Amino acid sequence: MELTFLGTSCMVPTKERNVQAIFLSYKGKGILIDCGEGTQRQMDIAGINRNKVDMILVTHWHGDHVGGIIGLLQTISDKENPPKIQIFGPIGTKKKVNHLLNSVIFEKSNLNLDICELNPKKIEVFKETKDYYIQCAPMNHTIPCIAYSFIEKNIRKINLSKAKKLGLKEGHLLGKLQKGISVNFNDKKIFSKEISSIKKGKKVSFIFDTSINENCYSLAENSDVLVSEAVYLPSLKEKADKYKHLTTQDVGLIANKANVKKLIITHFSQRYKSTDVLEKDVKTYFSDSKCAFDFMKLRI
Repeated sequence: MELTFLGTSCMVPTKERNVQAIFLSYKGKGILIDCGEGTQRQMDIAGINRNKVDMILVTHWHGDHVGGIIGLLQTISDKENPPKIQIFGPIGTKKKVNHLLNSVIFEKSNLNLDICELNPKKIEVFKETKDYYIQCAPMNHTIPCIAYSFIEKNIRKINLSKAKKLGLKEGHLLGKLQKGISVNFNDKKIFSKEISSIKKGKKVSFIFDTSINENCYSLAENSDVLVSEAVYLPSLKEKADKYKHLTTQDVGLIANKANVKKLIITHFSQRYKSTDVLEKDVKTYFSDSKCAFDFMKLRI
């Protein structure tokens, strides 16, 4: 699993920071968490093939989070056999995507879109495959907003050395043991736990554009990495509360309470020409913290 930060600014792009977009790569699949203006160009610079996008997770419909969607869809539609793209977002997403499609002229018949609206009342699983599942939870912003967690499923790893000592070779018996099913071999019952162990899957959570609330803690709980906005320093708490955003102090408290392993903050106000002051402050609340920067890559 790898994250690429394609934009780390808040509402306004700067010379150093584009607006919000993160690319999550997992086993050949590509997931965009938001798609702000200029995301395509950022992907080019980062060496990411735009046709690798299979899914877009929209947190909310403020322009700095969605302004790049229509351009990306137009580019993908120009491919002879474009991939199917799933777009998930809050209530109203279908209407807003249709508005985007009608706002410009290009050949849309080639697009293969699956648009799904989410209206969670608490933490809910809305997407599941054999390898992972994705949760969403409602946030508290000025418009409907959703946070997401990408969770890799636990896998059972066979100890091939132990299996070989028992005379087991690759085949259907090892397949059953890997699924946790006991088998009979050479008149002996072999239990999965004898020759295998569980490898815990990774969890990455994304929280943007919200005031602090209980769902922040619950969704982020036990995350290997929490990626969160930290728009302001605590000295601007009143401004953060007015516009329903998080400060570095808020995010540090979430990471501590939720037992997060690593915290990455992003989505910075343009008033901060350097993020050094933000990183220094957030570390006072949660030591394993880091400010993201455009084109930063993080292997998980």
